[in-house]
Amino acid sequence: MNIVDIPIDQIDEDTGQPRYRFDEEALQELMRSIGELGLLSPIKVRTAGNGRYVIIYGNRRYKACRLLGKATIPCIVSAATDETDIYLEQIAENLTREGFSPIEEAEAFDKLLNNPKFSSSVKYLSGKLGKPESYIRNKCELLKFGGAVKKRVVSGTEIRKDLLTEEQLLPLKDLPLEHRDPLALIAARDELPVSDVKKIARLFKDKSISSGTKDKLLYKTGRELLETWSVFEQNKAERAKPAAPKTAKAQPGVPAAAQPPATPSSAGNAADGAASAPEAQPGGAASAPEAQPGGEAPAAPGQAGAAALPPAGQSAAPGRQGGPAPGGAPEPLGGGLAAPGAADGAPVQDRLRELLAAAQRRDSLTQEAARLIRAMDAAARADFVAGVDELLRHLERELEAWRQVKSLA
Repeated sequence: MNIVDIPIDQIDEDTGQPRYRFDEEALQELMRSIGELGLLSPIKVRTAGNGRYVIIYGNRRYKACRLLGKATIPCIVSAATDETDIYLEQIAENLTREGFSPIEEAEAFDKLLNNPKFSSSVKYLSGKLGKPESYIRNKCELLKFGGAVKKRVVSGTEIRKDLLTEEQLLPLKDLPLEHRDPLALIAARDELPVSDVKKIARLFKDKSISSGTKDKLLYKTGRELLETWSVFEQNKAERAKPAAPKTAKAQPGVPAAAQPPATPSSAGNAADGAASAPEAQPGGAASAPEAQPGGEAPAAPGQAGAAALPPAGQSAAPGRQGGPAPGGAPEPLGGGLAAPGAADGAPVQDRLRELLAAAQRRDSLTQEAARLIRAMDAAARADFVAGVDELLRHLERELEAWRQVKSLA
């Protein structure tokens, strides 16, 4: 390998080379080293005609020598002419050098894969550079992010404020752009470790959360997003628990067909704990709410929209459809749903009575919900909205089923 001194003014930089980011502080340090010890490693160039040369690798050393005012620089002159081989050599050399950023590397791989001038394959690059195919693919994934994110990406794994590592970005790569970039910038600002970024990414990948709710979550800090993820996971685990049967008390004076059926207790949806249970009294029994004049029991304190429904077959207001008929006997909801000869307590009829009773209490529900929402913090409110979205989807399916029932009648 011959090393020759070539005048610096006969050498040109390769504007298409993979590395284009040069840290000013590192360049000054290199200049001091060359000034004290001399250039320890030559640069590599290729001939370009007319007595001129183009750098294959060694741009930083070339820049430092120019700034030091050196007339010549030691060079290895290559006879290579194949553009792909030259570009691969440039990448391979820069991979061994400090400061070659993951984004520069990703752009170099992308150029080799997609530029018609090269038209390489991942398998070919893997063999030439000695890197796994997954390594090359993961680097290319970084190009999905916008410019504001890419300029913060640095080499290494150290978490630093307002900078990003490759490991911090990869969990976010499959999110839509409108969520991907803002979350990456939050991770940079709040110095989120990779494990926390993965949790937040799982939250934003969950299809049960609406896009509107996810958009609102972007206004949170990293810590608040982690709290939201934690609450959401707890609520999801609760909903996944097997439902335990809940026995309803028989209502005195109400026929068996109009009694509320036993229903499974649902795991709490998304609010902040929804209803509070009554405190246990000495002896272990829970205290029952005191009866009000007229025999009505009040809802438990703090219960959100969960006050006891009126018995199936009765509405909240006497005299309305489903309320007590003259003589004290409750009138069936729906103006006499039971057809002549139909068995009392048929499941479809019971279900319809229960739904009608619940629908007649919608005004009370909105008032109680308004009080609950005012008391929520931001995380609980976002989770509550997600729960309401899920409920609405269930109600839409229920509505469609009842339309089909109506068509049968």
